[in-house]
Amino acid sequence: MENKNKDYKIAIIAGIVTVLFAWPSLKNIQVGGLYLRLSLFVVVPVLWVFGLWLGKTLSRWLAFLEQFAKFVVVGFLNTAIDFGVLNLLSILTGLTSGFLIGGVNVPGFTLAAVNSYFWNKFWVFSHKRLPGEKVQYNDFFTFALVVIIGIFINGGIVILLTTYVNPLFDLNPERWLNVAKASATVLSLIWNFAGFKFLVFKK
Repeated sequence: MENKNKDYKIAIIAGIVTVLFAWPSLKNIQVGGLYLRLSLFVVVPVLWVFGLWLGKTLSRWLAFLEQFAKFVVVGFLNTAIDFGVLNLLSILTGLTSGFLIGGVNVPGFTLAAVNSYFWNKFWVFSHKRLPGEKVQYNDFFTFALVVIIGIFINGGIVILLTTYVNPLFDLNPERWLNVAKASATVLSLIWNFAGFKFLVFKK
């Protein structure tokens, strides 16, 4: 019971931090007013807790779903960090396309990746350590390799869509940048989950 409650508390914290980092993105694409954004500090943590509860419940039949639910919570947090830093830098530099946007994309992705390592190691893919067992970080090199490949996948798609594909649906450059980033995030998320589960945090 204690571990379950701990998981839900972690999900609440992840939800609050997710909203904090999502703020620059919402501002840059001009979505929602102040009250809507403030309401997310309640809505998102509740959704994360519900998703985690659902994953734990369904794990009675499919064991991996609890782990996947945690991964999704962390994934949204990392996505918020990634998008938030990208949009903040886009606001500050005025860049929304071109090869330079690839460089602007790197800090957020890197910060999200480092954040991802610790959340995944100690929460999503964690295992119970024996008394006196020290935390090992010898998986960090493999993690870094997976992340570097993810950076190229993510950055390449962002550059491709913002530079060589005209915005669809009459979207402005700021919103099209976020559409491109969302597309890149989906593909890199698939790569990261596979890489983390089978290469980095394998048991």
